[in-house]
Amino acid sequence: MFGQDIGIDLGTATVIAYVKGKGIVLREPSVVAVNNVTGEVLAVGHEARRMLGRTPGNIIATRPLRDGVISDYTVTEKMLKYFINKIGGKFLFAPRIMICIPSQVTEVEKKAVIDAASNAGARRVYLIEEPIAAAIGAGLDISKPSGNMIVDIGGGTTDIAVISLGGSVVSTSIKVAGDKFDEAIIKYIKKRHNVMIGERTAEELKLNIGCVYPKFQDMEMDVRGRDLLTGLPKTITVYSSEMLEALEEPASLIIDAVHNVLERTPPELASDISDKGIYMTGGGCLIDGLDKLIQEKTGINVMIAEDSISCVAIGTGKALDNLDNLDRSRRA
Repeated sequence: MFGQDIGIDLGTATVIAYVKGKGIVLREPSVVAVNNVTGEVLAVGHEARRMLGRTPGNIIATRPLRDGVISDYTVTEKMLKYFINKIGGKFLFAPRIMICIPSQVTEVEKKAVIDAASNAGARRVYLIEEPIAAAIGAGLDISKPSGNMIVDIGGGTTDIAVISLGGSVVSTSIKVAGDKFDEAIIKYIKKRHNVMIGERTAEELKLNIGCVYPKFQDMEMDVRGRDLLTGLPKTITVYSSEMLEALEEPASLIIDAVHNVLERTPPELASDISDKGIYMTGGGCLIDGLDKLIQEKTGINVMIAEDSISCVAIGTGKALDNLDNLDRSRRA
């Protein structure tokens, strides 16, 4: 196959890939199951996610990205190689790849992403900041001298940026996102019910009855965990009003970060934002009531972008169209 251009949203929780001309071709959890004796990769993606918390001693199911950056370089490289092969089989020419990164990563973290993708088979690697990719994917015209505000809540990081003329004017990236919501639920259930639940159960609670704004009707869900007093399995009923309490802290940290960016925004751009509103993208923005909460705390209209989970990958894919210009400017 001829060398393709691939856009990858290398997320802490999910990897989404976009191929030029085909759209989104891959959406898999960023989980890898490794034999820790031989170092052999046993499963990647959906298959590996099913193994989380259920493996024998010699197999570890890990997430090689934490808080939006690579925490296990070798495993990330193997995961990328697996996904690139899955997308295109064997390439006649190595593909050019554009990868999203959080807006506040260090040079060392950037280099780790570039090296991992190059070793996984990329001919050339480009990086794009997540909020910019999210804004493009949400259909915003960021090329004009006008302010657009994006709040991208992923698995590991929340990236908030005010974008004008194609670049970030003010931005911040905090390590509070989907994973921190899950951790807050685990901690709350342990403290309130004396029951230990796993990551997957916490995520199910978050998706089904999680909320950060009071609901009209209290919802409930039965979950199973380990009773910390007896050590035996136990089923408990959890209510959405409890989720509201459990998720209050991470939600308020995101609100604080939004405030912080608004405070640092130049007045002209701030008036643009109050006219246009704030756009939210990423899987984390789908927690019930988060848009209402931000709207209440800032007084600015908040919109959730269409297909918010795929926005960053779609934006990366659209940015691929400019790769030839980037290549020319590099040669110039």
